[in-house]
Amino acid sequence: MALATVSGRHGMVTAPHHLASAAGLSVLRDGGNAVEACVAVAATLAAVYPHMTGIGGDGFWVIRESDGRVHGIHGCGGAAAKADLSLYAGHEAVPTRGPLAANTVAGTVSGWAAALEGGTLPLDRLLRDAIGHARAGVAVTAGGAEIAAAKGEELRGQPGAYMATFEPEGRPLRAGDLLCQPLLADTLQRLADEGLASFYSGALAADIAADLAALGSPVSAADLAAHQATRPDPLHVGIGGATLYNSAPPTQGFASLLILALFDRLRAGSADGFDHVHGLVEATKQAFLIRDMHVGDPAFHDYDWQGLLDDPAALEMLAAKIDPARALPWPQPPQWGDTCWFAAADGDGRVVSCIQSTYFEFGSGLVLPRTGITWQNRGSSFRLAQSGWNALKPGRKPFHTLNPALACFADGRVMAYGTMGGEGQPQTQAALFTRYARYGVDLQEAISRPRWLLGRTWGDQSTTLKLEDGFDERLYVDLIAAGHDVERVGPPTGTMGHAGAIVRHSDGRLDGATDPRSDGAVATW
Repeated sequence: MALATVSGRHGMVTAPHHLASAAGLSVLRDGGNAVEACVAVAATLAAVYPHMTGIGGDGFWVIRESDGRVHGIHGCGGAAAKADLSLYAGHEAVPTRGPLAANTVAGTVSGWAAALEGGTLPLDRLLRDAIGHARAGVAVTAGGAEIAAAKGEELRGQPGAYMATFEPEGRPLRAGDLLCQPLLADTLQRLADEGLASFYSGALAADIAADLAALGSPVSAADLAAHQATRPDPLHVGIGGATLYNSAPPTQGFASLLILALFDRLRAGSADGFDHVHGLVEATKQAFLIRDMHVGDPAFHDYDWQGLLDDPAALEMLAAKIDPARALPWPQPPQWGDTCWFAAADGDGRVVSCIQSTYFEFGSGLVLPRTGITWQNRGSSFRLAQSGWNALKPGRKPFHTLNPALACFADGRVMAYGTMGGEGQPQTQAALFTRYARYGVDLQEAISRPRWLLGRTWGDQSTTLKLEDGFDERLYVDLIAAGHDVERVGPPTGTMGHAGAIVRHSDGRLDGATDPRSDGAVATW
């Protein structure tokens, strides 16, 4: 049965797992706000969706307060002090799995702490459901089982507690099997008891650092203690009828905004027609060309990202590079990454767009034996070079595919939207936003309709233009004729991301949608 847009009034949560949505809604029902609900969602996802996210990764927030103020939080860790070129002598690239892939501090928990400043509910209430699910266990979803089976061979040989946690019977967990994470439950309880700062200093941090050292990671106790979340202003751009917001670098939020700003300058066509799909794909190429030259840790870049977004003439010049009839050849290498986006809105008018990740599925593959934390491999994206884009440097933050989106419409609507999917995140954001905002497509339908992706699929370096089945047959023909390297990938697939959205209307009514490609749900009251 097709999903329908869900409506509510008092509060709403959307997440890619139904138990996480339920955890967030229960916080709203108990008087918590949208930020507190998102912390509950984030923690629960670590227990029920650990192949996609966890407390050993990074996270980014864009928050629209009830008074209209929009601000951001980056829970993003930098490279360890020992993570320099000498550490990788003999390597052509940073490994994607194992101890040397676990080379950055995990910033997610610091982002929670920053977001919760001024909150009202106690931490043990916010983490209650996550602790319960991690301890009692949850049924593995079909999607989770598929990923565990596909990635098991490269993960089960890693040092640490991966096998004990995710293959306790010597095989990947199957759909319906019970996934229990008692060590993670203990760690979440320690955070509830000792405070979120204990992740970075104190007894919990000492256990984390000891595990990382024993497993061979360069991340030290000193690296953990030196970390703190930051609050850079989100980037923004005005388009017809709305102002769009997204996370500042080192995320690719700039590219997500630029795609929509360029498309806003093209002729409209019709939803999912050639002008729509070709226009967004070509806008994506222009945005990615700039992204791959200039987006990274702001401490190592002097590019004026907001200045470009504020310059109508510069945007017009970039839009003019898009040929309305022909595809730009596209040999660019893809960016990797899988993640979880989620959102919440409360009855006071607060709307939160949030995303967090351990980068690859199960991150580095290191599961810390004392704490049950799966540590990210975000730093495997660093280049082993003396200088230039995303070159490895101690303390440097890696380029991030993560980017939570938010839009404020001239008519008073506020929309939080996003997706997992690495290279596909800006593209899926652009598809669902333009369908809804420009063409008036129903919110749930805007997510459920077939999608496209220029670039990689899971485990594949292909840079074709991939399209799901379900578009008008003429579209596939016209895209090929225009020079696109079209690859048809069949029915709707998680390759295209796990998207979601919440829209708050000016009268307080809430609409929400989730992705049928995920195990998600919209929860409301």
